Amino acid sequence: MSKQLNIGVIGAGRIGRLHTENLLKHPQVNVKAIADLQIDHARAWGNGLGIPLLTQDAEQIISDPGIDAVFICTSTNTHIDMIERSAKAGKHIFCEKPISFDVRGTRLALQAASDSGVKFQLGFNRRFDPNFRRVREIVASGQIGDPHLIKITSRDPSPPPHDYIKVSGGLFMDMAIHDFDMARFLSGSEVDEVYVQGAVLVDPVIGELGDVDTAVIMLRFRNGGIGVIDNSRQAAYGYDQRVEVFGSLGQVNVQNDFPNSAEISTAGGVFRDKPKHFFLERYEAAYRLEIESFINAILNNEDVPVSGEDGYEAELLADAARKSWLEKRPVSLSEYSMSTS
Repeated sequence: MSKQLNIGVIGAGRIGRLHTENLLKHPQVNVKAIADLQIDHARAWGNGLGIPLLTQDAEQIISDPGIDAVFICTSTNTHIDMIERSAKAGKHIFCEKPISFDVRGTRLALQAASDSGVKFQLGFNRRFDPNFRRVREIVASGQIGDPHLIKITSRDPSPPPHDYIKVSGGLFMDMAIHDFDMARFLSGSEVDEVYVQGAVLVDPVIGELGDVDTAVIMLRFRNGGIGVIDNSRQAAYGYDQRVEVFGSLGQVNVQNDFPNSAEISTAGGVFRDKPKHFFLERYEAAYRLEIESFINAILNNEDVPVSGEDGYEAELLADAARKSWLEKRPVSLSEYSMSTS
């Protein structure tokens, strides 16, 4: 009989519910418990799924010797504590991004996971998108030669609520962090320098909260290539997610995902549906595949495909981007080598 993994989910918000529902579809997973400070809001949902334990206290999951792994889907400011406690209890850990808002704190949390010998995977789901993964395979195979330019477009259909922006870490840490990870993933190279131009063009309140809603980020890679990321909190036509890698022998690109491929041509013009509305629809397969990879890593005692170090490197880039915007200058990643050591 194949081994069953008992899993506890900490955090029953939008992403915690998505992970729970995907976990329940895996034949070797049993979701034993869900914890959330506002568990009453999730009780009808959890009972409908047949979850044995619904609790306000995450410690009931962390201290349960029958639970093999935890999914940390709480707010970012709680991650370090949850990681350290779960690692000490010997639980394998899947954590949503970012690990924290402080790179030193992230370093300590990752050390705790390493010292405990548990698996630690970060929720950079876009790596598991079949199209983006294919781009990485093509670049790694050498088919387009040496990467010269990497272009990443990432625009949301609408900005998040103001209360969320206050605690999110800002556009660079909350939104663009996925793009920083994509840049490293697609290029196969680390980044040496970050330069940002940012603006408030969507919602003036975002500026009042000390953030930007529109940005262009330039990256200089260690392998000599150049990257450009453009972000906006509001694209009127929907969720805009595109990448292109241009190399010495050619280029490869991925366009937006659409609900269907139907295209209508009339005297009035050529039309098609808008892109899939937001990340839950656009990355549905990716979310499922990242969970499968984490479960397989535990069951087969393999390395996880997205490590805590990947999360740490993306956080450094996000921090450097904000610093570049605030100080209006390029920021070298070498500036962090002594301050984070």
